[in-house]
Amino acid sequence: MRKTIFVVDDNDTNLSMAEEGLEDIYDVMTIPSGERLFVMLQKMRPNLILLDIEMPEMDGFQVLERLKTSKEYQNIPVIFLTGVRAQEVEARGFECGVVDFITKPFSTPVLLNRVKLHIDVNLLIKEHTEKLEKSHQNMIFIMADMVENRDSGTGGHIERTSKYVKVLVKEMQQKGIYADEIKDWDLEMIGICAILHDIGKIGVTDLILNKPGKLTDEEFAQIKNHASNGADIINSVILRNGTDEFLENARMFAEFHHESWDGSGYPHGLSGLDIPIQGRIMALADVYDALISARPYKPAFTHEKAMDIIMKDSGKRFDPAIADIFYSIHEKFRSVQLTIKDKA
Repeated sequence: MRKTIFVVDDNDTNLSMAEEGLEDIYDVMTIPSGERLFVMLQKMRPNLILLDIEMPEMDGFQVLERLKTSKEYQNIPVIFLTGVRAQEVEARGFECGVVDFITKPFSTPVLLNRVKLHIDVNLLIKEHTEKLEKSHQNMIFIMADMVENRDSGTGGHIERTSKYVKVLVKEMQQKGIYADEIKDWDLEMIGICAILHDIGKIGVTDLILNKPGKLTDEEFAQIKNHASNGADIINSVILRNGTDEFLENARMFAEFHHESWDGSGYPHGLSGLDIPIQGRIMALADVYDALISARPYKPAFTHEKAMDIIMKDSGKRFDPAIADIFYSIHEKFRSVQLTIKDKA
């Protein structure tokens, strides 16, 4: 499959030379300005950008900064095109994230070799990154399964709640609910973060997790500790390896999913918008699944009964805006419930 190259230069001669040198091997789009580049990026994503430095209105460094601060475009490799090779310019370019420089006027063999090198390298990095991410995801699923398999009353809970969270977040993004907080969330990443919301249960004894009767106050206090324990586990990973978007979101799901909108929850007794958005979303997904699932202390409720309970608790247990989103798409929750059978 042919790769796509964007060439951005305000000089028509340079655009023509680049196109002639690359078009036999690549699909080449010639673009006369930085502003036009961002219009094109909304329509298609290139494998590489050749970017002139000296352009009016928006120069190459300004374009590069905008690319590298965009979650959508930051991973597209950029090669600077320049008529002057100055050490300070090269140092600044590499510091800002450019992968190489090509001097104008172009030598076709040099142009082709540099472009091929960086496309091949980028594809290799992408392949290895995807393999590493898959390995990390498998480890997360294994850890979550270890917790779920110890709790005989929660078969399928982790998988279902992860999908409920994705359904909620997708609808919230489409309707602009809490847009500033979640507009840039990647749904797949958020679904995997949600899988770890009960990771703190790994520190709760099997005798309590699988007790068939009602828990004593002391036993329930130990169960309640799983929210803080989960945050501690993920924080220990952050201390060893540094933080990132995935770990921060996972910690929020684990620590705050039992807080209540009215302040009656745990472990911190937070209320309203003081509860991180991850906790408010996870709270609804978690409770819905608990309601429709059989437990030693109760039978499984119907979807209709669970929906009724959640809506009555809107503004008490649950963020009312998120509860309203749930109500508008409750049939999607039912579909997840029916698709993922209880493993217990």
